[in-house]
Amino acid sequence: MPSLRSSLLSLAFLAACSDATGADNRDLESDSPERLSEAVAAGFSITEVADFNSPWAMTFLPDGRMLVTEKAGTLHLVSADGTQRKTVTGTLPVSSAGQGGLMDVVLHPQFAQNRLVYFSYSESRSSGKGVALARGTFTDGTSPSLANVQVIFRATPYVSGDGHFSGRIAFSSDGKLFFTNGDRQKFDPAQDPTATLGKVLRLNDDGTPAAGNPLAARGFHPAVWSYGHRNLLGIAFDASGNLWEQEMGPQGGDEVNLIQPGLNYGWPNASNGSHYDGRDIPDHRAGDGYEPPKVWWNPVISPGGLMVYSGKLWPEWKGDLFIGGLSSQSLVRVDVNGTSATKGDQWNMNSRIREVEEGPDGSIWLLQDGQSGSQGKLLRLRPAP
Repeated sequence: MPSLRSSLLSLAFLAACSDATGADNRDLESDSPERLSEAVAAGFSITEVADFNSPWAMTFLPDGRMLVTEKAGTLHLVSADGTQRKTVTGTLPVSSAGQGGLMDVVLHPQFAQNRLVYFSYSESRSSGKGVALARGTFTDGTSPSLANVQVIFRATPYVSGDGHFSGRIAFSSDGKLFFTNGDRQKFDPAQDPTATLGKVLRLNDDGTPAAGNPLAARGFHPAVWSYGHRNLLGIAFDASGNLWEQEMGPQGGDEVNLIQPGLNYGWPNASNGSHYDGRDIPDHRAGDGYEPPKVWWNPVISPGGLMVYSGKLWPEWKGDLFIGGLSSQSLVRVDVNGTSATKGDQWNMNSRIREVEEGPDGSIWLLQDGQSGSQGKLLRLRPAP
């Protein structure tokens, strides 16, 4: 475990982001040389808290400890200061090729009473590969574990390939579970009413489709809440109950969307980007029947995790979105005003940022997308002294 290191970074501001090149592998592009950026704005004080091997997601326990997933399938229980960790047993075998792995981890809203932990992961079955949602009861102690683990939902259908699993989880204030299924790089399933691919799903906490989903009467899979999505790698509710989502576009056209029930967000029929082979995709335009993004990027940022900020330490950012940038190697802020959003700051982190979370005290926590000893670090951002 590395020792703690805190550094006050210079007050330079980087507004531009780097472009992604080549095929649709932005989720896997290599890291730059290991070092913290010297161009982070807003006077962040950054502490290296821990080091992991390709971490994917994290969540805080009520006592300030953390659960952290690694791509290869390990779930860690990490002390609040990062100096101690234990492996949490009970997770299920993952297929970690390509963009697959052990993905999101989220606590049940009544975790203090029921101790339920939810996690998503990619798996291989006889019908192909897909993303699954599971839950188990957290048992603490010297050998922490998840007991009574059950798979409560699987994407439909399972297909070939190792991309666009998505697998993000969020709970609404009424206890419903929202789960993202990527299009698996198959394009058309995002518009297929019988598939869950390319969709935002709304479930009960036991994984069954929730009552009142808006498209079931039209022949859609009963879990579907919205459709026409590509690779949904972030989802979060704000204090007003608005559901925000970000996803990777193709060559250009990364998006932040305000998710509303029953709407079609266009993929692959509409996008502000183009296919990787150069073929054009019609841009979002008024009257095309597709819900346009609130914010989009071209050049891309390759968005990773998504967090709605409370404003505890930076009151001026209350309600804003924070996004990890993968190929752009950045931390991105989106300015939110009710149901409207505009681009805010973009700070160069000089490493791929996979996950963004808010700590109990309002600090911002980041997971770098890399191997242990090579930009796989857990970082804590606080205001400079």
